[in-house]
Amino acid sequence: MTVLYDYWRSSASYRVRIALAHLGMGWQSVPVSLLDGSQRDSDNLARNPQGLVPSLAIDGLMLTQSLAIIEYLNDTRGGGLLPDSPVARARVRALSYAVAMEIHPVCNLSVSKYAVEASGGAITTEGWMQHFISRGLTGLETMLETQETGRFCQGDGLTMADCCLVPQVYNARRWGVDMTALPRITAIDAALSDLPAVQMAHPDRWNAA
Repeated sequence: MTVLYDYWRSSASYRVRIALAHLGMGWQSVPVSLLDGSQRDSDNLARNPQGLVPSLAIDGLMLTQSLAIIEYLNDTRGGGLLPDSPVARARVRALSYAVAMEIHPVCNLSVSKYAVEASGGAITTEGWMQHFISRGLTGLETMLETQETGRFCQGDGLTMADCCLVPQVYNARRWGVDMTALPRITAIDAALSDLPAVQMAHPDRWNAA
């Protein structure tokens, strides 16, 4: 049994859910609430010493870090999450990292909460999110302005980059980011939203889990 320890609104968990659904894999979801601090409980720390989600129990292993998990799934199950070409693979990684390593860390709720508290309220959570998400997505929009971009981030097949893009756009809309200057990202997200795998992974489907 493949078990995903996740939180319904976690971007990192959302990425892995898309990948699992894309591969047609069944999995059991075990929620780890980020609101009540369950990620820091001893059980979760035993799975994930960083006190984060997601963790994936698969093949007798306990995997952490969403992109490492997705790469493992690609390497063991295929599905085109990473292209075979080294050049295309590097591009998909760059697009993925632009979200997962540049936008996401600074927009983590624990980071924004610290900024708000340290500023004495001069910084708001909404303002923080809008600033850094907008800046990050503007750069990503330019990265996507190449002939390698197709219906999705890399051609017309779902890749790890798309697994990262969808949750980030979800968060952008959640925080009221103006998407009008991001037509390519908006179009790719709209195309991805038609995929059953993306629909299956949507947070609304897992809120009650």
